[in-house]
Amino acid sequence: MGHMPMPRGVALLNNSLLNKGTSYTERERDALGLRGLLPPRVFTIEQQVARAVGNFRRKTNDLEKYIFLTTLQARNETLFYRVLLENLEEMMPVIYTPTVGQACLEFGSIFRRPRGLWVSILDRGRIREVLRHWPMNDVRLIVVTDGERILGLGDLGALGMGIPIGKLSLYTACAGVHPSYCLPITLDVGTDNETVLADPMYIGLGQRRVRGAAYDEFLDEFVAAVQDVFPASLLQFEDFGNHNAFSLLARYRDRVCTFNDDIQGTASVALGGLLAALRITGGSLGEQRLLFYGAGEAGLGIADLFVRAAMRDGVGEAEARRQCWFVDSKGLIVRSRLESLVAQKRPYAHEGEFVPDLAAAVRALRPTALIGVAGAGRAFTAEILGEMSRLNESPIIFALSNPTSKAECTAEEAYGATGGRAIFASGSPFAPVDCGSRTLVPGQGNNVYIFPGIGLGVLASQSERVTEDMFLAAARVVAEQTTPEELASGRVYPSLRRIRDVSVRIAEAVAGLAFETGLAGIPRPPDSADLVGRCVFVPEYHEYV
Repeated sequence: MGHMPMPRGVALLNNSLLNKGTSYTERERDALGLRGLLPPRVFTIEQQVARAVGNFRRKTNDLEKYIFLTTLQARNETLFYRVLLENLEEMMPVIYTPTVGQACLEFGSIFRRPRGLWVSILDRGRIREVLRHWPMNDVRLIVVTDGERILGLGDLGALGMGIPIGKLSLYTACAGVHPSYCLPITLDVGTDNETVLADPMYIGLGQRRVRGAAYDEFLDEFVAAVQDVFPASLLQFEDFGNHNAFSLLARYRDRVCTFNDDIQGTASVALGGLLAALRITGGSLGEQRLLFYGAGEAGLGIADLFVRAAMRDGVGEAEARRQCWFVDSKGLIVRSRLESLVAQKRPYAHEGEFVPDLAAAVRALRPTALIGVAGAGRAFTAEILGEMSRLNESPIIFALSNPTSKAECTAEEAYGATGGRAIFASGSPFAPVDCGSRTLVPGQGNNVYIFPGIGLGVLASQSERVTEDMFLAAARVVAEQTTPEELASGRVYPSLRRIRDVSVRIAEAVAGLAFETGLAGIPRPPDSADLVGRCVFVPEYHEYV
């Protein structure tokens, strides 16, 4: 944790990282100038948690619950993370998907106090100065967005700040990255969203989105400034538009410690779910045929990592690529469309007959797995799901688009159309479904199973880079950590109650790879598990005097 002099009195109560609210002891109240600034009764953290959870549950809708939790975070981070950690299954859908989507849409109207840094296109030439305004000098984890592709909601401009804030909360809750290491950043280069621009309460620049050379130069300055001001930081790109997401990853991945969660994190969690599904079906990677609905960051990232995993299992690269097929907005991606395709799609343009839609592609290709990543709600119709169940004893149906309104199908629809035989996972959470004598628990293919552990492993080993093999290792850990009992209930992901254990295992694997490949910034310790364990933040109060 970066050096921070101990404030006193009101300044201490206003410091969210150090504030303990009504839990300061009598000695601390005298020594730190708090006498009279707090009610006289001293409460334990357990009592504070009970009060906070009660207040949370009395809120009448999820957006009010989101506002309550973010206000608590702004006041007392230790208590916020204790509350979150003890109630993760209940609260994660509030602090992240799906509620964070609504929170971003209304970010301007629910804005209470600033969190993180806002770097606008008007700051060109002085981005280093802006970054130095951040009070913590030892930042290790930055999540940055330019707001162009927020979940399935599109271009929200500066309103997208809810995403990096939420992601960093999950780094701490789910992997124990210390909150003082975390910095959310929004790059405001304008927005092309007419509704947002017309809103008099919009908090960002009221101008069209900057593109082309000016955008690239702005990003170059930003990345160089991060390297200069926060040299030990991991830079995570989040919710950029497709073109920029791929080009930024290609430009920086071999130069700085960075990754794109929408491409690589999504790929890893989907592959983890697929590997767990194969523990149910008994098949191998080489026997699968994947049909993707959507050929953007998520789908192409999943396919690339699948190819890498299949090659590790002895499948040739060309053969592994032929196991992945895509339907985009124009229809099935095949060789006859090659000239009109962007570069990222071309490796998956195979010889085959063009068909115009998903239903026809399912009939023609006979896939074992159907993976939805197009943000097109209800695209997996009863007809398509029924066809998948005729083709496969246990069809793998992953409806990964967020938020819930964009999911390709619900858990109930997937199980209903397949007679309860589907192996289902989704991006947003769905309730368990009664299927005759069984209750099936749908898995949530949430990147939270991956990115917190990756970040913790990079932080512990001080790795100079984030590699594809780290995401492959993370996927394998997630699949291994799903218990036989969870698989029997229909889950392909571990219970969120064990998310910290899963993240720590991933961090150990990531740190191990950093040491093996010479990327670590510290000598290899005798026990990498101990190294990771010492980096884990536990939300407990400490005595200050």
